[in-house]
Amino acid sequence: MVPSTRIKVLCVDDHQLIREGIASAIREESDMELVAQAANGLDALTEFKRSRPDVTLMDLQMPEMDGIAATKQILEQFPTAKIVILTTYPGDVNASRALRSGARGYLLKAMLRSDLIKTIRNVHAGQQHIPAEIAQDIAAHVGADDLSPREIEVLRSISMGRSNKAVADALCISDDTVKGHVRNILSKLRANDRTHAVMIAMKRGYI
Repeated sequence: MVPSTRIKVLCVDDHQLIREGIASAIREESDMELVAQAANGLDALTEFKRSRPDVTLMDLQMPEMDGIAATKQILEQFPTAKIVILTTYPGDVNASRALRSGARGYLLKAMLRSDLIKTIRNVHAGQQHIPAEIAQDIAAHVGADDLSPREIEVLRSISMGRSNKAVADALCISDDTVKGHVRNILSKLRANDRTHAVMIAMKRGYI
């Protein structure tokens, strides 16, 4: 019989190789066990209710329901749930969204090999885990104006190489409205031009 003192872990990721790697790492630890896996946010809700894990590792980008939405729904029903967001993307915007959703930690997949086990133990113990470089990025942009959902749509369209007119046609808005959004985007991101804005937005995790 498995000792009740083990940390029960739920792993949610749409990539099987990631799940297998996490499962292998957890099997090596005597104080934790992988009690369930899921490949999307909807399945995560089901598996959480069934297995009641101590710590949930939640991928950020998934089909059906993303990690932020799944985290919010789990915490609405289970306010004490301890969730760590896993992501490939280091931007401060995604990290801020994860923490606002109630996640206790944020872990880059590139750091799984070195930080996974420590993060699980720390979050289970009630601590918060944010990689130092991401914490610095968040601090650097405290007080900065967030882009609106429409501005993000415009920026995403610009990143596809579209002109203002093409962006306007794609979003069913006027050319002048697009120009206004672009001015706001450049100001908020402190960008020199459209290309610079796209680069900043990608680095920070807006797109």
